[in-house]
Amino acid sequence: MENKLKIQIWSDIMCPYCYIGKRRIEGALAQFEHKDAVEIEWKSFQLDSSFVASDDDDMVEHLATKYQKDKLWAQEMMDSMTQNAKNSGLDFHFEKAVMANSFNAHRLLHLAKKHNLSDELEELLFKAYLTEGKNINDLLSLSKLGLEVGLDIKEIEAVLQSDVYAKEVKEDILEAQSIGVQGVPFFVFDNKYAVSGAQHVETFVKTLEKVWEEGKFILKPKLLNTTDGDSCGIDGCD
Repeated sequence: MENKLKIQIWSDIMCPYCYIGKRRIEGALAQFEHKDAVEIEWKSFQLDSSFVASDDDDMVEHLATKYQKDKLWAQEMMDSMTQNAKNSGLDFHFEKAVMANSFNAHRLLHLAKKHNLSDELEELLFKAYLTEGKNINDLLSLSKLGLEVGLDIKEIEAVLQSDVYAKEVKEDILEAQSIGVQGVPFFVFDNKYAVSGAQHVETFVKTLEKVWEEGKFILKPKLLNTTDGDSCGIDGCD
């Protein structure tokens, strides 16, 4: 195979299943013989691009109101995702979560991509939001996370104090819409096969092996899995 096997992953920091999906694709790669020939590209997606946070936001109440359910339904949904996370070695703390718009975080991720550090920053952003209860739209918090992965403070400030990479974030989202992405995480393997949701590790392993064996690629991805995996969409998390 002349080129690396490329995996594009559309995700949003605000999506719990995207963090779970990250762990599961990592678990699959750990079992994949040709993992050193795999390249991952993170792509931006926003579950709610219009969201504006307020100081008294409560996630249980927000979810119940948004999806016209009661608080018990919202709490049970979060409890289910927390257990799913534990099964993947993650520790979610929704009671700490600071709700925020993820647009600036996505812009910073594009700076990280420029320096081949997007996977590292993606990890820290997920952890900051879902485990540590940090505000991932706070510019100081974003700056610290950027520095932690090795980005230059001058570049970080140049991005966060402007609209740099706003166009790239929007282009990622438009590209997702053009290939029919309804929810995230969404994985495209070398423009050949698409896998929707945080599928089990075994599903990802089989997909990697299939794409590798088939060699060259076609342009339009087709959905490989026959059942939907866990994902978050504009109508909620399943």
